[in-house]
Amino acid sequence: MDAARRPVNRWKVVSVFAVSAFLLLLVLCVAYVAFPAFWLKLAAREMNVPAVITQVKKLNQLVTVKYSIQRVVGLTEPKVPFGEESILLMVEGQALAGVDLNELTSDDVSPRGTHPMRVMLPRAKMMQVFLDEKRTKVWDRHITWWTPWAPYDPELEHKARLSALDDVRSAALGMGILENAQRNAQVVIAGFLHSLGIEAQVVTRPS
Repeated sequence: MDAARRPVNRWKVVSVFAVSAFLLLLVLCVAYVAFPAFWLKLAAREMNVPAVITQVKKLNQLVTVKYSIQRVVGLTEPKVPFGEESILLMVEGQALAGVDLNELTSDDVSPRGTHPMRVMLPRAKMMQVFLDEKRTKVWDRHITWWTPWAPYDPELEHKARLSALDDVRSAALGMGILENAQRNAQVVIAGFLHSLGIEAQVVTRPS
């Protein structure tokens, strides 16, 4: 009788083990689908320095500040042999500043044991300065009345636009666009890493 029952008991053990394994797998699958953020954060805890750099670099050139600056730009050019031509532009320029995360290196990311990871960002710089063509127009243009035969210089408006770009750039720098861009970049990167489950102290490279 005992010998006859042994195969049955073994099958019971195998059946219980199979059912338990199936239930465990089912629970893990449900947890993965229902709580993907948990698994992402769990994996992120094991990230090494190169992995962190790769994730941050995916953000590429991070623009964190945009300034809109209005200017009135005048330019006067002497004519040959005498007289002058002048132009007056009303412009609205856009200045964009941020951090080029492609410049991040392994020296900028350092694990600190039980403390938060330390990430040093490159210094912010002006990414782009351009004129909003819809809000830029020639307000006035004329040649001195006693030289009406002198032709307009086709390059004068172009020169005025270049001067306007310089004015917009200088104004944005004077208003602290780089400092604002740096602060915003630190907040953005800290938040980005936090979303991956990484607590990091984000600072700026020393100059």
